[in-house]
Amino acid sequence: MQIHEQELTVTKDHLDALNHVNNIEYVRWVQDIAAAHWNFKTTEKIRDTYYWVLLSHHIQYKAEALLGDMLLLKTYVVKSGGVRSTRTVEIYNKNTDKLLTTSETIWCFMSHETNRPARIPEDLASLFS
Repeated sequence: MQIHEQELTVTKDHLDALNHVNNIEYVRWVQDIAAAHWNFKTTEKIRDTYYWVLLSHHIQYKAEALLGDMLLLKTYVVKSGGVRSTRTVEIYNKNTDKLLTTSETIWCFMSHETNRPARIPEDLASLFS
């Protein structure tokens, strides 16, 4: 399993009226790290040929993040087959190693040429397994 990691610091822009990270920020971070992992592991040619669309998203909030917290985001693909891929994202407080959020998303692999689902090539799936 190929784990992709990113770090970020919680800023005032991430906060809601309760002064903790707004739920929508976690969703944005899940989407952003998935895209970053895809961009890191693939070539421009692959990205010009294929893209992903989100089919389902489940997120579980376990603890809050506050202004100034250093976060560690980890993502990895747990399963790929046919036209679908299942990805996990975990968000930790880097200072305490506490798991704040987990997410499981199911993505559909798409062809830019047809704008229709495409089977995930084995060589491409192996980049993430």
